[in-house]
Parts: sequence; C-alpha cells; structure tokens
Amino acid sequence: MTAILSNLQATRLAVEKAAESAHRGLGEVRLLAVSKTFPAASVREAYQASQTAFGENYLQEALDKIAALRDLPLEWHFIGPIQSNKTRPIAENFAWVHSVDRLKVAERLSAQRPSHLPPLNVCLQVNVSGEESKSGVAEDEVEQLALAVARLPNLKLRGLMSIPAPAADEKSQRLPFARMREIFRKLNTRGMGLDTLSMGMSHDYPAAIMEGATIVRIGTAIFGARDYGEKQ
Repeated sequence: MTAILSNLQATRLAVEKAAESAHRGLGEVRLLAVSKTFPAASVREAYQASQTAFGENYLQEALDKIAALRDLPLEWHFIGPIQSNKTRPIAENFAWVHSVDRLKVAERLSAQRPSHLPPLNVCLQVNVSGEESKSGVAEDEVEQLALAVARLPNLKLRGLMSIPAPAADEKSQRLPFARMREIFRKLNTRGMGLDTLSMGMSHDYPAAIMEGATIVRIGTAIFGARDYGEKQ
C-alpha cells in the first residue's frame, strides 16, 4: 500500500468519525484533496484510491496538472487568491472556485465561462478572522456581495469558504467556524439557497465539521509535507 493510499484511507475514516461525533449523516461532508505543490503523478495515485475532487491554489501549476490528467474524470476546484487578469483560464478549466471575494472577479468569471460548460460553482471567501494578510470579503459585506453574485448568469453561488486564523485547541477553532455557520444561515433566510460551507483543513477539520462544514480541504494529511517553491 502506498503512502497516499494509506493516508487517504486514514483521512476518510477520521472525517467519518468527526461527522459521527457531530451527529452528521454519512456523506454530509465531502473530502477535497488539496494537491498544490504535488505532481500530477500524486494526483493520479490519489485517483486510483477513488479520490476525484482536487483543490489547487496556483494557477499555472494547476493548468499543467489538468492538461496532464485529462484522461481522468477529475473535478478541479480553484481555492487560491484570484488575480483579475487570470480569471479566464480559471473560468475555462475549473468546476468550482472557492475564493471569490470581489464582484469584479465574479463578473469576469461569469463573462468568461464557456457556453458549453455548466455554470461555474462558486463560494465567497469570508475573512472571518479579520486578518489583514488574508484574502476574503469582510463579514459585514458578505450579504451585498452574495446578492450581486447570485444574479450573474454563468455562475452558481453554492456557499461560503473561510481560512480562519490558527487556534491552539478545538474550542477556539470552533468559534470562527460557528460565525461562518451563522452568516450562512442568515443568507439562507434571505432565500439564497446555499448548500456549501467550505472550511477546515488538515489541522482543524474536526472543529469545522462540528460547526457544519460540508467540504473540508485537506492536503498535508493526504500527500505529506509540502515543499513550497516559487509559484504563480
């Protein structure tokens, strides 16, 4: 058994255990394997272990992998910061975008989504911890942005994404995720029909699942420690 296969099996069991502890149903939490910095061969290995959804942060690296793996029925999620001059290849090559935080970016993604493809699934990234160093729309601006994005013709607004500031224990980790759940709930009282909370990574996904995460983005626990080089 390879390390990736073993890690995937262990991660899936841990996610299921966390969901059970949160009294969530089997299948309510989806695993997104974050493959940034790892080669196409690692993605192919994970696919052989029945993983089909992969998250990427760096556009050029992702495009290279997508091209190398076109023989596989993979679902690609863009989860990194979006430069407005790079929206076209994102709109053309991904099924999901988790990191929309400006209307300009959403409008470009909608305009540049090819007509032969289904609407692009998008989540709004919320800067729930208020960190200046992180991307994301401020809490008090989420509703206005959500209402505008929901009207765009070639996008399907699915929900919210967040990357909270690190916290030392599960109780502290749960606080920003609980705020995300409340923002999500309020949007749905406005009739938004959202179904996705993308939150939780290798170090904090049990806390995220306790607060309603429907997608957890896990990389290190599956692929191992990352070697960050110069990315774009």
